[in-house]
Amino acid sequence: MNEVKNSMIELQEGEIPSIRQAGRYAIVAITRHGVERARTLFNKFPGADLYYMSKFERGDEAEKGIQMFTGTVRLLFPALFPAYDGIIVFISLGAVVRMIAPVLKDKKVDPGVVVVDDRAQFAISVLSGHLGGANELTQEIAAILGAQPVITTASDVQKTIPVDLFGRRFGWEWDAESEKKLTPVSASVVNEEHVAIVQESGEKDWWMHDTPMPASLKVYPSINEALRAAPNAALVVTHRVLSPEERPILSNGVLYRPKVVVLGMGCNRGTSAEEIEQVIHSTLDELQISIQSVKAICTIDLKKDEAGLIEVCGKYKWEFVCYTPEELNEIMIEDPSETVFKYTGAYGVSEPACKRYAGTNTLELVKRKSGNVTISVGLISY
Repeated sequence: MNEVKNSMIELQEGEIPSIRQAGRYAIVAITRHGVERARTLFNKFPGADLYYMSKFERGDEAEKGIQMFTGTVRLLFPALFPAYDGIIVFISLGAVVRMIAPVLKDKKVDPGVVVVDDRAQFAISVLSGHLGGANELTQEIAAILGAQPVITTASDVQKTIPVDLFGRRFGWEWDAESEKKLTPVSASVVNEEHVAIVQESGEKDWWMHDTPMPASLKVYPSINEALRAAPNAALVVTHRVLSPEERPILSNGVLYRPKVVVLGMGCNRGTSAEEIEQVIHSTLDELQISIQSVKAICTIDLKKDEAGLIEVCGKYKWEFVCYTPEELNEIMIEDPSETVFKYTGAYGVSEPACKRYAGTNTLELVKRKSGNVTISVGLISY
């Protein structure tokens, strides 16, 4: 019984309660029927934590890791919002809107919020439908509970492209300068205006619906051809830095950076992160390639503990991939080196590592030595 009492949260005005977060999602209920539905969901939805009022205690809460609370549920949300990716609430929609209003910050950081009625007839996407994932969460919850999903986001209802999520599942990022264009370009998409789509690199299977793409969305083979068509808006997917002549496409356009650039690298032992980073920046600038499109640094396994490489990858959240000499020697390279083989067991490092990861024999830059660093640059082809 003491363990059950230890799971109790006392909600008090002016205090942010202490919670025990174990999963990515929180389930909250405050009525008898709501608790019943919430427990059903909790048992079928991995990665969730369950919270409900102590007066509905069943006796198995400590065993199941369920947290109970006393006091006004409104006081629970300041603790839940920063902790969870999504919150599923078995409370009336109007009450939830009033309760979460004081803790809302920004759609880029707020969790997805889904409201379910006491009888689990409807699951409603309330907050952060796109960026917070509430629309997808609503579909999942509805499927588990046999409820009707309610989603009002225009791009979902119309089965078109969600501009702020375009390519997100592949890791695409929009260029920082494009953020202010997300809203007007989204308006053009949902209002079925002429929207040009130009894709030069990245994954091709981005259309998410089982219906044909609307006629208002038109794919063009190049930025110049799209410009000649004078669209109302544009979506551009490329690793390249656009030329001055191409930049007018972004007057009402969003530029996406797919993760397609691979850096093969070798360096002398103890080379600083600053020198490695400087070589990367200068090389990509010369090639007119965006650093936002870098996916990985690849090298030989002798460098798996190279502090400078590890630090740079950590800073940019890039993959750090190391290959054995045998794996590198399987790749054809332009200028095998007996000297490199003598010291590493491989006839090259940056070039074969880059080719192996990118899955290509053609590189944007075969190999360049700069100070203590050797770099190769390749593109993943889809």
